[in-house]
Amino acid sequence: MASSYSTMVFVATLFVLAASISATEYIVGDQSGWTLDYDYQTWAKDKVFYVGDTLVFNYASGSHNVVKVNGTGFQQCTAAASNGTLTSGRDVIALQTPGRKWYICGVAKHCELRNMKLVITVLPMSPAPSPSASSTLAVPTIYGMLVALFGGLALLFG
Repeated sequence: MASSYSTMVFVATLFVLAASISATEYIVGDQSGWTLDYDYQTWAKDKVFYVGDTLVFNYASGSHNVVKVNGTGFQQCTAAASNGTLTSGRDVIALQTPGRKWYICGVAKHCELRNMKLVITVLPMSPAPSPSASSTLAVPTIYGMLVALFGGLALLFG
């Protein structure tokens, strides 16, 4: 009976992890982070973003922020008060739906004069790891899956 329960837990764990195996964490701007005078469009150009991936905006807290906007807000570097502003200095945004996503820095004129804005297109969930998963600053969740897999095996056979 315990073996049957362990098998069910193991199989359920595999199903949950299978959905996240292709998820990739992207550090926006790589080593530069979220900063002034960086070309975020060039940074994003060769990356393929999928539902389930995450964006991490690293910056000195108090110096910048991250605001999700629409296309008009992106072009005009303006944000509605209801958009919600992220200010932690390590803002993690889960890409939960497909489509265009726009982000700007709402501090002073960082967006309009210093190029602090990012637009990406998010594709539906990928059945395989994204091509950019080999990037040194894109951290695939496969490591977490391997830990869970070996932990599940230990429960199953332990």
